[in-house]
Amino acid sequence: MTNDRPIVVAALYQFVTLDDFEALREPLLAEMKRLDVKGTLLLAREGINGTVSGTPDAIAALLDWLKRDPRLAALDHKESYCDAHPFYRTKVKLKREIVTMGVEGVDPNTRVGTYVEPEQWNDLIDDPEVLVIDTRNDYEVAIGSFEGAVDPETRSFREFPDYVREHYDPARHKKVAMFCTGGIRCEKASSFMLNEGFDEVFHLKGGILNYLEKVPESETRWRGDCFVFDNRVTVRHDLSKGEFEQCHACRRPISAADQASERYSPGISCPHCWDSLPEKTRASARERQKQIELARARNEPHPIGRDPRAQH
Repeated sequence: MTNDRPIVVAALYQFVTLDDFEALREPLLAEMKRLDVKGTLLLAREGINGTVSGTPDAIAALLDWLKRDPRLAALDHKESYCDAHPFYRTKVKLKREIVTMGVEGVDPNTRVGTYVEPEQWNDLIDDPEVLVIDTRNDYEVAIGSFEGAVDPETRSFREFPDYVREHYDPARHKKVAMFCTGGIRCEKASSFMLNEGFDEVFHLKGGILNYLEKVPESETRWRGDCFVFDNRVTVRHDLSKGEFEQCHACRRPISAADQASERYSPGISCPHCWDSLPEKTRASARERQKQIELARARNEPHPIGRDPRAQH
């Protein structure tokens, strides 16, 4: 894909031990603001994770700044392009984990599965002996996944360990292949499964986004759109913005048919949540939508807010 758009969106992460991660927050935030880079980066003792946007020069400068720290020299990132910032704010947050699984002893810095390059992924998942698991959440899987992949129907990554323990046996499931949006969840998922006794654990290097970038659409095993954690909501195989929008009450992607439903009210409800959100959440959604409409009337951007489930 050629870069003919003014804004680069960079999804980046690295599992690496950062004992001084708290001290990194303010210098990193200052550098992002200096470069007018928007988005959120997470710092934890286990590494860094997040998605940011900026001009090509700004993103290149930020990556160069980060990689001056020898520990971040191998920082992984994937780029896509859009016409305007998909984020409104600039944040650096301190966390216990850069992707939350909630299982003690899982450390991709010491033990991780076998990386599979996008160009070899089709051959792996075409093998009938390989169990292919989509490690993403149910609302992500619903709009796109690889042919033949298992949907764990998890609502958050915290549910993944219990799902594996309840459904799979290392003695029977000899080969397991996993994938996620940008590769980070699979680093933890593969480390977890190795700890559980699974012998051959593979994961797609760089995730779905890397696959869509490197594998021609004529050869793809991907079906549908890929959910992304920014205001584009979804991307197509060519990494251009998809057709889905987002319900800012429940954060689920919504189709044109969803938006035509009588159960859809912009910013307040959609067919997925119209009868399930607590009234407190609904009242907050109404107030937020009111502020959005006022900002729109003044021709000003309004921070929609962050998806608390966002994990790359």
